[in-house]
Amino acid sequence: MVKILVLQQLYNLADDALEYQLLDRRSFLQFLDLTESSSIPDAKTIWLFRDRLAQAGAGSLVFEQVQQQLHKHGYMARCGQIIDASLVQAPVQRNKREEADTVKEGAMPLTWKPHKRAQKDVDARWTKKHGKSHFGYKLHASVDKRYKLLRKMSITHAAVADTTVFESLLDRTNTSRDVYADRGYPTNEREATLKQAGWRVHIQRKGSATKGIFEAQKKRNRHIATPRARVEHVFGALAQMGGKLVRCMGIVRVTFALHLKAASYNLKRLVFLKEGGLVPF
Repeated sequence: MVKILVLQQLYNLADDALEYQLLDRRSFLQFLDLTESSSIPDAKTIWLFRDRLAQAGAGSLVFEQVQQQLHKHGYMARCGQIIDASLVQAPVQRNKREEADTVKEGAMPLTWKPHKRAQKDVDARWTKKHGKSHFGYKLHASVDKRYKLLRKMSITHAAVADTTVFESLLDRTNTSRDVYADRGYPTNEREATLKQAGWRVHIQRKGSATKGIFEAQKKRNRHIATPRARVEHVFGALAQMGGKLVRCMGIVRVTFALHLKAASYNLKRLVFLKEGGLVPF
């Protein structure tokens, strides 16, 4: 059944569409080692299985199992890591101002009936980026520079600042101590702590509202930009797989969905690396 969910993530299929494709595509049946259509679960069964895994917090276990497969094939985290975050859009909630204030406080409006509560996402939040409002969640990730594989990840609501989860994303299994990040992460205290711990810090500088940055800092930013851009390639690949939009509601289900999406991306990337002849070293 987990392989069915992987197919769903790779091809960005809804449950009903997945059921149809399982009945229609022989290649899907071969991947699942199935020979009879009577063995194929229907859309409701797929939803229930996925939801039970989500409630059990199994997404991180699937992600870690894929990491072990990467290590088994020799693709360990190498050449440093790049840390960044990406917004994940969720269905917009149309709440009254009083209801929105109650949700922000972590409570549920008393006027909501049970059937209405089931259709409300009380975990997602609004945030602004480049002057535009976004509603949903945020995927924080650490990607290794060598293979562009996702190594560590964390999911929060969209209003959480990128910098708050930086330390939890550090991959200490990486063979290099180089850490790359954009302008959203620099603090003097963080850089001092990282350097003291033996990390080589490559975090881009940013100016203040009244003061820009020096030419030397601009040159340094450009030098960091090229390796740091590799994480954007990963987010772009996830977007092509539907990873920039979630159709489920609640942090528990979203966390599972994004862990499964990341695991599926890593499997797809592993096949690409092996077929492309990129030998691990």
